[in-house]
Amino acid sequence: MCPTQLGPVGSFINHHYRHFNAAALIDAAKAYDDFLTGGGKMMITLAGAMSTAELGLSLAEMIRRDKIHLIVCTGANMEEDIFNLVAHDYYERVPHYRDLTPQDEAELLARHMNRVTDTCIPEMEAMRRIEKAMLEVWTAADAKGDRYFPHEFFRQILASGALASSYQIDPKDSWMVAALEKNVPMVVPGWEDSTLGNMYSAAVLRGEVKNVHTVRTGIEYMTWLAEHYIQTTKTNQLGMFQIGGGIAGDFPICVVPMLHQDMEMTEVPLWGYFCQISDSTTSYGSYSGAIPNEKITWGKLGVDTPKFVIESDATIVAPLIFAYLLGW
Repeated sequence: MCPTQLGPVGSFINHHYRHFNAAALIDAAKAYDDFLTGGGKMMITLAGAMSTAELGLSLAEMIRRDKIHLIVCTGANMEEDIFNLVAHDYYERVPHYRDLTPQDEAELLARHMNRVTDTCIPEMEAMRRIEKAMLEVWTAADAKGDRYFPHEFFRQILASGALASSYQIDPKDSWMVAALEKNVPMVVPGWEDSTLGNMYSAAVLRGEVKNVHTVRTGIEYMTWLAEHYIQTTKTNQLGMFQIGGGIAGDFPICVVPMLHQDMEMTEVPLWGYFCQISDSTTSYGSYSGAIPNEKITWGKLGVDTPKFVIESDATIVAPLIFAYLLGW
């Protein structure tokens, strides 16, 4: 892979971003580019509400251009990309969200508009529409005794074309569609706490899904990731680009110390690159705010691993880094 030729956005930040978090942004972007040029593979982790922030506008192209090779995300980010795909025109922005009273919030609830900062997701057009499609694939698998990971069920409904007539954005701006097209592997830890995870639990309680294990989760994701890490790093380093904190980042990074300490596979290499975009401040016991060097003590990163922290808003920073890497 050749180094990226800078486009207008990349040239701008390369010239103007020289100090502090701006410098960390450009340093991380250059190191990401160097890592790929040297044959490395990159994992991205998505926490927060990146899909509702429509990160797919740039993330989907990163996937299509082979700059992301493994995706770890929360269940919310996975489903919210699809919610946006089929219900975008029904979303409502609330730019004055800081001024809302408790009564204003209750009125949004009464209208089935679930707020994520300045954006309201429409329950009926987004969540219930996808629930109906998912119930069909869940119950079909359950009846056959088949089991699939959460992201595999999503890929089934996307691949079937059942939702295509409902698309309200260009599918090229959906990172889930791009990941399906490129067959990029996914891991979705803690899927159970997502909206669809709750709906699946309800389907089990109602008896529509007989086997609670029809959806594979948790430990099976970790064992799959361990095998994937072992195989990938036989020929390529694997790096980690972390957006936000939480389980999306903590779950996959632990695969290395698990392999080293619990499986005694000490020949498996450490992560080859690490960058975190986070506005979580370093404080007592904060994992999201912990500086990368703390991860050395846990056997996750090495002394010489390229490490970057950009303390800023990921909705601003991530698209700029992606634009740099895409030559935009």
